[in-house]
Amino acid sequence: MKYLITGLGNPGAEYEFTRHNIGFLVLDALAAEAGISFMPDRFGLIAEGRLKNKQIVLLKPDTYMNLSGKAVRYWMQAKDIPLEQTIVVTDDLALPLGKLRMKTKGSAGGHNGLKSIAELLQTENYPRLRFGIGDNFSKGKQVDFVLGTWNKSEQEIIKNQIPMAVDALKSFIFVGISKTMELHNR
Repeated sequence: MKYLITGLGNPGAEYEFTRHNIGFLVLDALAAEAGISFMPDRFGLIAEGRLKNKQIVLLKPDTYMNLSGKAVRYWMQAKDIPLEQTIVVTDDLALPLGKLRMKTKGSAGGHNGLKSIAELLQTENYPRLRFGIGDNFSKGKQVDFVLGTWNKSEQEIIKNQIPMAVDALKSFIFVGISKTMELHNR
């Protein structure tokens, strides 16, 4: 079986450690654990390899967040990976910092990357792992917040939660998910 795991974010050094790029950071950790490296390819950076007996394709789209669906749809088709073996890792303002929630389906919840994916796949019924980034921003400052970098205390929380997110992705690959799973802080 082959799995497509997409981490959402924006390409470029200026976005590298922003809250919006938590999907990229989680995939970097999973790639390191699997001993694979990202290479530039169509619509993003791709890393391919195996986790035990499962083939994985990791995707970090370079289409920018709002057009993530183009990359996901392309790689699902190019690698012949069905929807149920595709999962998206994304930031979530509605979850407290560091909280993880894995779901089999759901709405975009205002997230433009998820909206793009749902639009191009023509369904919201795809698995996703939401990584809480909190909502500690002033009215009208949401964009500044999600494109802002982590402060020192947030970095510590994120550093501790990324391995849990990697474990959740491995659970998806080896066991699957049948309902919403709340994953608690370490």
